[in-house]
Amino acid sequence: MSMSLLLALLAALTLIGFHLGRGRAVALVGGESRRLHSRPNHYGLYVALWCALPALAILGAWQSCLPVVIEAIVVSGLPTEILALSDAELGLVLNDIRNLTFGGVLGREPPPYAQAASAELGRLYEIGRAGLAVVTMAIAAAGLAWGRHLVTPGLRARNAVERVIVIALLASSTVAVLTTIGIVLSLLFETIRFFDKVPVFDFLFGLEWSPQTAIRADQVGASGAFGAVPLFAGTLLITMIAMAVAVPVGLMSAVYLSEYAAKSVRAAVKPILEILAGVPTVAYGFFAAITLAPAIRDLGNVIGLGVASESALAAGLVMGIMIIPFISSLSDDVINAVPQALRDGSLAVGATRSETIKRVVLPAALPGIVGAVLLGVSRAIGETMIVVMAAGLAAKLTANPLEAVTTVTVQIVTLLVGDQEFDSAKTLAAFALGLTLFLVTLALNMAALRVVRRYREAYD
Repeated sequence: MSMSLLLALLAALTLIGFHLGRGRAVALVGGESRRLHSRPNHYGLYVALWCALPALAILGAWQSCLPVVIEAIVVSGLPTEILALSDAELGLVLNDIRNLTFGGVLGREPPPYAQAASAELGRLYEIGRAGLAVVTMAIAAAGLAWGRHLVTPGLRARNAVERVIVIALLASSTVAVLTTIGIVLSLLFETIRFFDKVPVFDFLFGLEWSPQTAIRADQVGASGAFGAVPLFAGTLLITMIAMAVAVPVGLMSAVYLSEYAAKSVRAAVKPILEILAGVPTVAYGFFAAITLAPAIRDLGNVIGLGVASESALAAGLVMGIMIIPFISSLSDDVINAVPQALRDGSLAVGATRSETIKRVVLPAALPGIVGAVLLGVSRAIGETMIVVMAAGLAAKLTANPLEAVTTVTVQIVTLLVGDQEFDSAKTLAAFALGLTLFLVTLALNMAALRVVRRYREAYD
């Protein structure tokens, strides 16, 4: 039985458990739900949880242990001369057996022992899947029966269901926190390896980025330069251009839609604005590379300015257009959430509509607006495709938006593309860039939150 079919059957049985639990609770009190401790739906959820949770626990444990047990059995049946091989060689043999079993491609004719082991592996997997289906459904049915048996009018079903929900939320939060910690630690360990090869000062304050290192000891002219300042300067330049476009346009469009536009106009314009959020970034990149960048270059030639074929200005403008719907939509929702009483009070004391917006509505919505801007900044910093297609790959330390620059994320992708040796400084530099970018973004977020918190205290 396939896993999808098993999960579908388990979901159906869980739904049946919900209706049986709910029906039993109502039947026990003769249809008078007010005599129950909890609502009827809580009793249904109580039985459904008894049906689903033990079965899912067994399913997860079985799926985790099944491959290990089956492969151990198959390996124990291999010939003695094969078992005498090293762990690496034995792993290659086992990989060939897996490929032979599950339709993989082998570069040679498999030996007889591999064919026999493959047949045994397939047979054991079929038995394991059948056993998993039987055990899972049996435990689910037993849980359903037991949960239904526990249903009584005085059962605190709501408390039990809410306790399970709280535990699930706590587990989700724990997974999120541990995942973040894992990401940071993985970056940190590889960054430490990088700084064993390249001095920290040279990386943080170096003005030249040329991560080409020699592959052989006799090669020359490829010593490498890992100064990250040009990368962060390019990232900052493009981000500033993008936010200079996105923040005013997005915020003003949000103010217009929430405070001035008629309902019919708002219903038409807001979806059109949000369509931009669904456009793939590669489409923006094509627009920047084919349309906007040549237009900027031609305009620069007309007025006597030297404009590169790929420029930070083109990438920043298109990136700003991409970010507009995020800032506009979030700011609009935040502005609409400001209580109408604040507007009415301001207008009642003689303030105009524009004064009310500037001095009452926007200050009250400031935390949400700052959050929208931070989201836009994060999108701008993390964007790669537009920069590659419109700004190029040249790591140049410049403040001129008409020249070609690159960003940190683009270089991370460039360093990790293709067959790379993870012991080289060139590859490890990607992790150092990632960790540094993480710390810079974290510092920006903390500074913005401090500003918002300080203003909130003054406002309250």
